[in-house]
Parts: sequence; C-alpha cells; structure tokens
Amino acid sequence: MDRQFATFFLGDARFGIDILMVREINRHLDITPVDRAPEFLRGLLNLRGQIVTVIDLGIRLGIGPRVIGRASACLVLKTSSDLAKHQEAGLLEDDTADDVIGLLIDRVGDMVSIDEREIEPAPANVGAVDGKYLSGVVKLDDGLMAALRAKEVLGLGAA
Repeated sequence: MDRQFATFFLGDARFGIDILMVREINRHLDITPVDRAPEFLRGLLNLRGQIVTVIDLGIRLGIGPRVIGRASACLVLKTSSDLAKHQEAGLLEDDTADDVIGLLIDRVGDMVSIDEREIEPAPANVGAVDGKYLSGVVKLDDGLMAALRAKEVLGLGAA
C-alpha cells in the first residue's frame, strides 16, 4: 500500500510525516514566546483565532534551534481526535495531541508517495537525530527521507 508523506527540511536533512497527520502548512510565523517553557517550545501562534503551540523541531531532535528565515514554515498537525478515524481504519499508527501543535521547520519539500515496503526501520541515529523520533527511513532518488514519529516528538511515546 502506498503512503503519502509531506516532506520538509531542517538544514539539509530531509524529513517526512504522513500526510494524514498534517492539517496545514503555514508561513505566518508571528510566534509569541512563553515564559518558563521548555527550550524546544518556541511559543504560541494565533492561527485565524486558534492558538497553536509551536515546537522548534530542530531543538526537539537535537539538531539545534531554527533561525526563522524567508522559507521557514509551521507544519500544523491534526489533533488526536482528528486522527481517530484513520487509526481505527488501520491507516495510521502514529498519534499527535489533544491540542493543536505546530512544528517549526526550515523549508517545505514535496509530497511523495512511497510503497510501505520501501520504508526501512529507523537506525539508532540518523545524523544527529535519535532514532526514537523516527518511524523509518526511505531512499528517494535524490537522498534519504527520515519519517517522523510524531508521538515521540511530542513526548507522547511510551515511557
């Protein structure tokens, strides 16, 4: 079965996340910092009246903080309740959170369609990224794509 991934970059590293998990990609990055928040929590974003918690994905993955530039974007994830029907249908194993979360990324890539059989298990580390944050890696024509495991990135994985 083919799966669709939205790809994005942190520096030169390409990542992907199942398209079923993505609510939208937004370039409006007027992020308000939150006092005493964990370092990886970049702040809050008002998205058409809805508050989005923005995570600096670079810090969370151990790559380093992202510098907001012209190509930066916020990849807004669907909530757990939005994903329930996909999980019940067996189309998705990953999960997000009850609240709307956004991931700060350096730039948006392409949408790619990948046969599930081409997804290899994630190694212990991909570059500087701990393998626990990844559900697998895929060899594309122009390099590797590391598939993100959102529930780990959001700190929802089993302890």
